[in-house]
Amino acid sequence: MIDRLDAALRFQQEALSLRNQRQSVIASNIAHADTPGYKARDFDFSSTLAQSVERGHRNEGMSLSTTSVRHLPAQAPGREEFDLAYRIPLQSSVDGNTVEMDAERVAFADNAVHFESGLTVMNSKIKTMLAAIQQ
Repeated sequence: MIDRLDAALRFQQEALSLRNQRQSVIASNIAHADTPGYKARDFDFSSTLAQSVERGHRNEGMSLSTTSVRHLPAQAPGREEFDLAYRIPLQSSVDGNTVEMDAERVAFADNAVHFESGLTVMNSKIKTMLAAIQQ
């Protein structure tokens, strides 16, 4: 039963996790907007999400060690690894910094809106499941 619930929510869980990580990357770019020589970073959300969901279906991850035979064996998700790429600036700066605040603000707002919509979808799925359980 739990594995079916996990399968039903896995995509949204992976998407929200990656949106959170992308928000951190974009926030780091914004924080370093005045740092000379800083190179703005980002990653391709769709391909990373596809890889993450595929990896999740294969149940790759870490096996937790047990120190007693009475311990339950468990599987922990592996560390999310994604390729951070450097952003190519539209306009070069004198100090070598590639952060373009307008592009970062747009990316930050777009990612935040997608995160909120993902939460709304997940909330709707959970409410639907709860309604089905109560009947």
